[in-house]
Amino acid sequence: MAKDHPEPKLQRVIGLPGAVMLGLGSIIGTGVFVSLGIGVGIAGPMVLPAIALAGLVAVFNGLSSAQLAANHPVSGGTYEYGHRWLNPTLGFIAGWMFLCAKSASAATAALGIALYLMPDHSLPPALATVGVVTAITLSGIQRSNTVNTLIISVVLLTLLTFVAFGAPAISTHPERWQTALNTERLTDLLPATAMMFVAFTGYGRIATLAEEVSEPRRTIPRAVIATLVISVLLYTIVVWVALANTGNQFESLAKVAEMFSGYTLGKVMTAGAAIAMVSVLLNLVLGLSRVVLAMGRRGDLPKATVHITESTKVPAVATIVVGCLITGLVCVGDMKLTWSFSAFTVLIYYSLTNMCAIRLKPEERLYPSWVAYAGFIACLSLAFFVEWRVMIAGLGLIALGLIWKRFFWQAAPAV
Repeated sequence: MAKDHPEPKLQRVIGLPGAVMLGLGSIIGTGVFVSLGIGVGIAGPMVLPAIALAGLVAVFNGLSSAQLAANHPVSGGTYEYGHRWLNPTLGFIAGWMFLCAKSASAATAALGIALYLMPDHSLPPALATVGVVTAITLSGIQRSNTVNTLIISVVLLTLLTFVAFGAPAISTHPERWQTALNTERLTDLLPATAMMFVAFTGYGRIATLAEEVSEPRRTIPRAVIATLVISVLLYTIVVWVALANTGNQFESLAKVAEMFSGYTLGKVMTAGAAIAMVSVLLNLVLGLSRVVLAMGRRGDLPKATVHITESTKVPAVATIVVGCLITGLVCVGDMKLTWSFSAFTVLIYYSLTNMCAIRLKPEERLYPSWVAYAGFIACLSLAFFVEWRVMIAGLGLIALGLIWKRFFWQAAPAV
């Protein structure tokens, strides 16, 4: 009699250093090379307090995500936590919002790569990058993590070089950045905070990949905290240097570098930006594919997305689906639009994350309950400072997702 062969499972191969690098790889890329410019465009030097406020909100959310992942270390993030601590409908909305938000972030990363490398012909290189990164992800989590670690090491060195050459302007031109302490653009603070918050949410990749993290109850909280501390400090010093050298506006860090150090450093920053956003794209494809896998397991997406390739231990179908989704959004071709859309949907997603953390039992908690309440209130409040057209589109997508769920379940065969 033939024996049944169980579906291959994901393996716990990511330790603390690897988890931190995954988090940094999801944060230090589009955030530092694209969103800082968007934030400065909205609020000028007020982006400095906006970064601090966004970082604080991210800490609340990160701690909620960490304790949820420590208690329920499976792929899927808040999609799975919603099913466990809330109800299936809210769990589905969390998964749907994650797919929408992070696919938009991934498209922004791909477009950002093309903007730095080929600003006049951005679409073809953006599409090609999505294809290459999807192929790397299909090769396995260990190889993907090794590539990510190498990339982040190069990017950190590039940003530290930028800071070292540009830092003298902080003391020689204090008037350019000290305007951040004025109240003239205070009304721009919260919209900029909402946009900058998205840049910090890469820590969620650690929770999303929890099924592949070793000793999750110990590793995940430490990795999330370390990732957020490093990224907040790095964002602050980089934008501080950029403002000190340019004042209220700048297009890209590469152009800022050319201003104070010439052509060579500008090209180094261009290369660093492209490499960093490849890392972001890589980590987003990893995280998105695991959420698709989790939704397939529960029947919210087609069952084919559950398949894990035996040789690589990768959810191959889920990864290809994600690559196709990102490709479609890249064709929109507007970075500010995709980033704004990501801001609203990710704020809804983390509101649900904090709702789950509020429901934790006392013995499950790693942190006080007020942390989750603070994160919930902050996320829900910031969602109202996103452009109203984007907000309506986000609410429309929630409705579309619920329609999909209803008709998919009706069409699904009885088990």
